[in-house]
Amino acid sequence: MQALVDIVLPADQLEGTSAVLSKWLINVGEEVKQGDPIIELETDKVAMEICANQDGVLAEIMMHEGDDVPVEGILGRLSESAVVTQKVDLVQTVVPVQEEGVFHSDKETYKQSASKLVGPAVRRLLRQNSLELSQIQGTGRYGRVTLCDVKAHLAQMGEAVPQSVSQKRVTKSPLTRHDHDARPLVGEMKPHTSMRKSIAKHMTESLLHTSPHVTSVFEMDMTNIIEHRKWHKKEFAELGVNLTYTAYFLSACVKALQAVPEVNARFHEEGLELFKDINIGVGTALANDGLVVPVVQQVQEMNLFEIAYGLNQQTEKARTGKLQPSDMKNGTFTISNHGVSGSLLATPIIINQPQVAILGIGKLDKRVVVKEVDGVDTMVIKPMCYVSLSMDHRALDAHQTNRFLQVFVDAIQDWG
Repeated sequence: MQALVDIVLPADQLEGTSAVLSKWLINVGEEVKQGDPIIELETDKVAMEICANQDGVLAEIMMHEGDDVPVEGILGRLSESAVVTQKVDLVQTVVPVQEEGVFHSDKETYKQSASKLVGPAVRRLLRQNSLELSQIQGTGRYGRVTLCDVKAHLAQMGEAVPQSVSQKRVTKSPLTRHDHDARPLVGEMKPHTSMRKSIAKHMTESLLHTSPHVTSVFEMDMTNIIEHRKWHKKEFAELGVNLTYTAYFLSACVKALQAVPEVNARFHEEGLELFKDINIGVGTALANDGLVVPVVQQVQEMNLFEIAYGLNQQTEKARTGKLQPSDMKNGTFTISNHGVSGSLLATPIIINQPQVAILGIGKLDKRVVVKEVDGVDTMVIKPMCYVSLSMDHRALDAHQTNRFLQVFVDAIQDWG
């Protein structure tokens, strides 16, 4: 009897998130080497791959595209030998067909048969919308219809305008447009990704069901770090590092978190868990694909160059889709640098519960402010931005919040 090895999602690959099977990267009967990617998963934070834990052949598929994947759940099985037995309702390596007395098992026959095999999620969506498989053009391997194909077909159906409506438009005079029924509202349904669904769930849970949020806002003069960056940006660039304002913000956070350690913590019903390590997550937008929060670990042990380098590494991985679950673990505090997209002021929601606070940095903007010059109040133009701290009022009060912001602002404004 051939030995079968379970393909599972290890518990240490996820940190309180759910996963959906995006697609199989190999077919039943195909050989793989240890470390080869075989499954693509999508979580609320990152797209990830499951790799083969040994050499072998894919013997059985247990979960299909669109299925929710539980931690330690069996996704499929690898065989140690090249002999594969597979259940009838799953994809097989060879599909024999009898035609005019001749027995065939060639690749073309397999393609034709494989194109008609779909997962349970696809079948369910077809049934719910009274669709036939033949109505949809498959884009999967060998022309197989995927879940995305069905959703795209449904979106196209939503765009169709009845002929009677088109005829009415032709006969309608602009002068009598408002004397008739309004034009039917036609929209396009864009299905939520797994990441968007999880973000929605986490934000709702955080704001409405978990922690009472309160936000405090300070104003910050960026003159000194603009000047410092001006003189050191080229020096950093020659060493392959982009010196951004966010690196200064992480450095200032260290001083503020050390001054108010209750902010560098996680809330539990039985108490507040304080941390010596300062691991700062930086919210990174992926255009229309959602938001991820890569973490820069142990920032308290870094100088400005090391912070900038670590930040460059994590944000580059985020934007190129190379983040691993380990890159987003163990965060103790989070920054939302929403000003990079033009926002002046925001009150961010604590993304990663049970953290107790999140810092928001607004857009750098030149504003007229009143400064005392030689004992006289004088209007001057300064590069200013708003900085906010949203905190869990179960864990923190106004005193700690404002103390944190004051130390943070002083660290930026007094940068030498």
